[in-house]
Amino acid sequence: MRPQIPQQPSVYPRCIAQGQHFASGEAHGKAILLGEHAAIYGAPALAFPMPALKCRVTVRQRPAPSLLASRLCRVTPGLQGATAETVIDMPEEFLALLTAFAESAGLGAPPAMDIYLDSCIPPSRGLGSSAANARALVRALDAFFATVLDEQSVFDLVQVSERSAHGMASGIDALATGSEQPVLLADGRLRTPAVGADLHLVVIDSGSGPGGTRRAVEILRDAFAQNPVERTRFVHRSTALTEAALVDMAAGRLSSLGQHLTACHQMLANLGLTTSRTDALAHMALDAGALGAKMTGGGLGGCVVALTRSAPQAALVSTRLTDRAGVQTWIIGTRRDRYDRP
Repeated sequence: MRPQIPQQPSVYPRCIAQGQHFASGEAHGKAILLGEHAAIYGAPALAFPMPALKCRVTVRQRPAPSLLASRLCRVTPGLQGATAETVIDMPEEFLALLTAFAESAGLGAPPAMDIYLDSCIPPSRGLGSSAANARALVRALDAFFATVLDEQSVFDLVQVSERSAHGMASGIDALATGSEQPVLLADGRLRTPAVGADLHLVVIDSGSGPGGTRRAVEILRDAFAQNPVERTRFVHRSTALTEAALVDMAAGRLSSLGQHLTACHQMLANLGLTTSRTDALAHMALDAGALGAKMTGGGLGGCVVALTRSAPQAALVSTRLTDRAGVQTWIIGTRRDRYDRP
């Protein structure tokens, strides 16, 4: 289902195509709180942006007319503030996106560009790396060619890339990687959920896997094809957990919200989507004082997200997990009534 996306003024500067040599676009990571996988089958999903995990793509027209194919370079920090550029293979999802953009812009053929990817979002961790990369590329192309894409068109192009990367894509990643607010995707509509109390999320990188979203999607798809009743049960259970969690989050009942997260983790574990490592990290987060904890994203490795009531509690959970398990963590802070209610 194609979500109905309300239009907002773009924060990206529009560039004039004539005489232009390069342009950039940005996006950021995200963490799914509830509804991963089930969203593909129509269940609601809730995600929070991770603005600290940024992604930037810069595009530049190839200098030689004879070089017709685009080239992808990964930009990484170097010594003394310098950066290093490494040419890497162009992923299939970028090729699909470039073709789709060319068709939408009436270019006749995919543009031949130098594409520079500068991202601090760990790949294959369920944090929206592929969607953020795609969104940043779309925004860069939009700025370069002055196509003035609306939000729906940007979403559709990112979804082309996401379906190429993962086989199936609900759209929650494509939306959350461009939003400054929590994102609720339900009944084909994009909404901003109500937040009734300050809350902090600790995102914990298991360092294992790497998580395989495509593989996880295929595992569930094959299992549900053999047992449609199990699919129906999963969708109903996930929907019930997400809807109950939204009510508790709006009312500021964080303890109950945390219980829904932990219950969701168990549901996903029963489907074989967690690992011994992510299970252990979820338990460790609870032991450290988190109100709830669960895997986030595709699973089969990747990350765990834990709910806490305050910044000090989030810092404590982060420190204990780092000390005990040697993991990397990020903290997302959300204040009460910071966001508009739906």
